[in-house]
Amino acid sequence: MSKGNLVPWWLILLQGLAALIIGIYLILYPIMTTIYLVQVLGWYWIFVGLLTLATILMDKTDWMWRALSGILGIIAGMVVIGHPYWSAILVPETLVIVVGILAICFGALSLFWAMREGWGAAIMGALSMIFGLLIIGSPFVGIAILIYLLAVLAIVGGMATIYLAFQLR
Repeated sequence: MSKGNLVPWWLILLQGLAALIIGIYLILYPIMTTIYLVQVLGWYWIFVGLLTLATILMDKTDWMWRALSGILGIIAGMVVIGHPYWSAILVPETLVIVVGILAICFGALSLFWAMREGWGAAIMGALSMIFGLLIIGSPFVGIAILIYLLAVLAIVGGMATIYLAFQLR
């Protein structure tokens, strides 16, 4: 480890390998891998919820909001863990719907700015709105696209991270 690098190269290598393996599993076994990843998310929400509640003991500022946040995190985590198949559909579907709504909003903003910027912004705005409407209209197709998009991003990101780890070595 050099003085300019705070993270050891082998830790970056492990991160890249984990991303690569998850990406490959998402392509080979998309349903089971999604169920597993959503379960990991559930445990994460429980853990963060407990830590959020613990911070109230150290700092009473905004304790009510942190207590609410911590309790909701724990409840959400327990629901996700208790209903793995239902959660594997609902969590990605919620994400897809949020992305669709954001795409429509950004598209509308682009159309608004197109009055000042020109027709390029109008084309991008219209395409963004169409994309948003399509994935909201068919969220299951959006889930499938999301899973495979995440798989490709994990594989490419994993390979890039592995390369970076060997460069740092």
